[in-house]
Amino acid sequence: MDFQEIRVNQELYYKNSRVYGKIQFREMRKMTFIKRKLLDNLRIHLSKNEITVIIGARQTGKTTLMKILERELKEKGEMTLYINLDVEDDVGYLKSQRTLLRKLDLEFGNRKGYVFIDEIQRKENAGVFLKGVYDLELPHKFIVSGSGSFELRENIQESLAGRKRVFELDTVSFEEFVDFKTDYKYEGKLHEFFEVEPAATLLFIEEYLQFGGYPRVATEKSQLEKLENIREIYRSYVEKDITYLLRVAKVHQFSFLVKMLAILEGRLLNLSKLSKDVGVSEKTIREYLRYLEKTYILDTVTPFHTNKVKELTKMPICYFRDIGMRNYAAGEFGRLSDMSFPFRNFVYIQLLELSRELDFTIHFWRSKDGAEVDFVLKRGETLVPIEVKWQDMKDVEIPRSLRSFMKRYEPETALVVNRSFHHATKIYKTSVHILPFYRLQTFIRETFA
Repeated sequence: MDFQEIRVNQELYYKNSRVYGKIQFREMRKMTFIKRKLLDNLRIHLSKNEITVIIGARQTGKTTLMKILERELKEKGEMTLYINLDVEDDVGYLKSQRTLLRKLDLEFGNRKGYVFIDEIQRKENAGVFLKGVYDLELPHKFIVSGSGSFELRENIQESLAGRKRVFELDTVSFEEFVDFKTDYKYEGKLHEFFEVEPAATLLFIEEYLQFGGYPRVATEKSQLEKLENIREIYRSYVEKDITYLLRVAKVHQFSFLVKMLAILEGRLLNLSKLSKDVGVSEKTIREYLRYLEKTYILDTVTPFHTNKVKELTKMPICYFRDIGMRNYAAGEFGRLSDMSFPFRNFVYIQLLELSRELDFTIHFWRSKDGAEVDFVLKRGETLVPIEVKWQDMKDVEIPRSLRSFMKRYEPETALVVNRSFHHATKIYKTSVHILPFYRLQTFIRETFA
């Protein structure tokens, strides 16, 4: 189903739905800001002495969140200073620690101030710079943000140990997207909405799988504008992160690799073959994959194996951190005909969010005889295999590969994630739960509680 079909179906649904009555899709209140769950956590951390560090891919809304925090602080009568290192005039304030201190003294005097520094990755040795300022024990609170780069992901982590808390901002989640699309009428009770309104839920997940969650894309109604926005986001990423920050010389080959990874759709990454196809050395392929991970474009997922060495050395697979970016790279943005892999990528993104909270690792399983399980979650001795099916299941169907995994490893719980079917059964020694995708996160939280 393409986007125009989705829009037509949405308009028909809203015309006839008891939920929305006569409110038409095109007449819903225009909102350009999508509420982000991370905002509440950032508000709480403003009272902490640690440096608040907001990191994530370009165009995920980091600047928007910082501007909201600054506005709220001003409304409370607090003093603030906003420095954007993308603005030439602001760069001089961070020329040295002394110049920053002089600016802070000018703005705040002896009073406490809140210092926002945007695009911190543009400051060379940012971690060491911020450490030196923090250790002066100034009365000020620092909130910094930046796009993914080695400085933020590696050097800052080491330099600011014990002095910061890192908040990772992803693209808009499905729940945030649906809240926005329903004008926040069901905020806090979306699970009930998904259960009561399956037709609307299906339309929303199809739209999300087509276009992903970059805020500028999700808030735009026109498919042409969505395409222009995702193209600009990708171009900005290549020009600023890859060309300027990481000094990648072979930009064409880098972009070609991204396209190759997008169309591989969860298949094993044969680095030797990728090297030949892209036209760079295998060492460079590994380096580029590392860049893509550090800049939040994709993740590589290792196979589950009881032998730790083999788990690390076997060929991985990859998933994109935003489905819209994956679709754009694959040449399928807004015109997916088969949503099976984007749906599996969607489930991966949900699991990734949970893994930060619940501290489990995500793998896949592939046996020598070709049996495959999409995901295996691991924490200590606890294993949870997960199979993902885009189709709307009508009956209990347990894939042979999942049965093989359960027979071999005897996990307590196994999951089959689908669009709407829900059932529980027992196979071998394992409790198997067939779940609609919108119940996945709640179930995983309960499993790893």
